[in-house]
Amino acid sequence: MQKVKVWDLATRLYHWIQALVFAGLVFTGFSNQGPHIQLGLVLFTLLLWRVIWGFIGSESSRFRSFLKHPKTVVRYAFGKAISYVGHNPLGAVMVVAMIGTLLIQCVTGMLLAGIFDGLESIGIFIPEPLYDIADTIHVVFADMLPIMVALHVGAIVIYKLRGKSLLMSMFTGQQALNADVQSPTLSSNFKALLVLIISILVTMTIVAFSMV
Repeated sequence: MQKVKVWDLATRLYHWIQALVFAGLVFTGFSNQGPHIQLGLVLFTLLLWRVIWGFIGSESSRFRSFLKHPKTVVRYAFGKAISYVGHNPLGAVMVVAMIGTLLIQCVTGMLLAGIFDGLESIGIFIPEPLYDIADTIHVVFADMLPIMVALHVGAIVIYKLRGKSLLMSMFTGQQALNADVQSPTLSSNFKALLVLIISILVTMTIVAFSMV
């Protein structure tokens, strides 16, 4: 076995900042205290960053590199598949589910907060029933997301008991792999910074429209 660099700094920062922001959103959401909307906008920016990075970022962070056929996921779940560089097939499903659910939660929250009301200035009107649908989704997902996080943490604990420290790899960026495994190609931190700046500008543009 050898230690291989599989996670770039951007992916690791995204992971830990998202965890902190999500914790803040859970607290402010259920207590109705604190900067819930502002934290939601931060999370939305992080998600944009991760989605874009999932297409043009490091090899191990790209969706096409870790999303597998459902048959492969089932085989891995039953211990009939090899180990993988970066996300394993089950982990990949969780990553996409979390990103998708969080993104929907952010968009519905922004809709309910009136962030998209400024679109009326350019002739885009949001139907009133859509607000009721968004409210229902936001409430349901608010209850569902902590369960998903608990499953994620449970999986980390199980892998740790099996001798695989997934948590540590998100700190160091390194993963223990067989000696014949090729290291993934990692993108530069400068490229990640540019993508983050673009994501921030997108969020700022949306917020600016809400103030029109």
